[in-house]
Amino acid sequence: MKRILAGLLMMAGAAGCMAQAPHKWAVEIHGGAGVIERKSMTPAREKAYRAGMQEALDAAAAVLDKGGKAVDAVEAAIKLLEDNPLFNAGRGAVFAADGTNQMDSAIMDGSTMAAGAVADTQTTRHPISLARAVMEHSGHVMLVGKGADQFAREQGLEQQPASFFFTEERWQQLGEEMKEKGLSMPARPAGAAEPTGKPMAMLESKDAHKWGTVGVVALDRAGNVAAGTSTGGLTAKRWNRVGDTPVIGAGTYASNQSCAVSATGTGEYFIRLTVARTICALVEYKGMRLQEAADEVIQKKLTAMHGDGGIIALTPDGQMAWSFNSPGMFRARKSEVGASLIGIYRDEP
Repeated sequence: MKRILAGLLMMAGAAGCMAQAPHKWAVEIHGGAGVIERKSMTPAREKAYRAGMQEALDAAAAVLDKGGKAVDAVEAAIKLLEDNPLFNAGRGAVFAADGTNQMDSAIMDGSTMAAGAVADTQTTRHPISLARAVMEHSGHVMLVGKGADQFAREQGLEQQPASFFFTEERWQQLGEEMKEKGLSMPARPAGAAEPTGKPMAMLESKDAHKWGTVGVVALDRAGNVAAGTSTGGLTAKRWNRVGDTPVIGAGTYASNQSCAVSATGTGEYFIRLTVARTICALVEYKGMRLQEAADEVIQKKLTAMHGDGGIIALTPDGQMAWSFNSPGMFRARKSEVGASLIGIYRDEP
């Protein structure tokens, strides 16, 4: 009997050691979805997009490889994307109809279900860091507008004038959209550099960033997942419109019981379908594999409603998935046991 008990104790101990074995980390990134086609992308432009995604991917991987937290990896990668004017977030945010950059962001920690979000922030350099500050220091989940930027100042987060977020290409995109809608062009932001020479050529179709957003999902070695999303929203949006990005469960969601998701697309549809949470619910309650759950929501439910866009997602057990029904989606992934994979067009892996 003693030998049997000893054997059982040894087996229990071994099982405990196995349960505590570190997870293999993983990370996925998206840079928005839209009408992204080879014919509208110059080789130099494509190279720049891939380099930008690789830089953000490497930053997240560096955090995770050192045993860092998933939320730290998410924030590190998104901050780089927010500083890259190629992407519709932070410094590359599109302009609203009144000539301002109205930025939204959200972050969620799957280990605690804590979440933070901001909408219509206009002076904070890194909206993702502000969303995290809301999560960790405010006692709230979402702050909006001037109050959000005021909270950012109180938290010591970097503030910038409107000219910091200004890019000539986004301003030209606003001009085209305002003309199509028959609206008057707003005044150029104070301090924004005047264009020199001929107007900049549009290097992509005008819908390339129709659903522009950046997002990251990460899995750390402790087995925790996190998700974050950041966006400038829609070009020429009016009335302080807010999409799905800062809506927890719609554009951003993370839970260790299911998965982490970051979305990009027609926000009004993503909100109505609670896309991010629905994917995780299919994994948690119906036992679906992650790719199957993602396709069920994006390829079937979203498409049936005539919505467009896509998602990236991963689970605590290391499943990775992305799904989109638009012509393209800027996307990348990397895991501890695999090489980087970067895609832009629909016919890529």
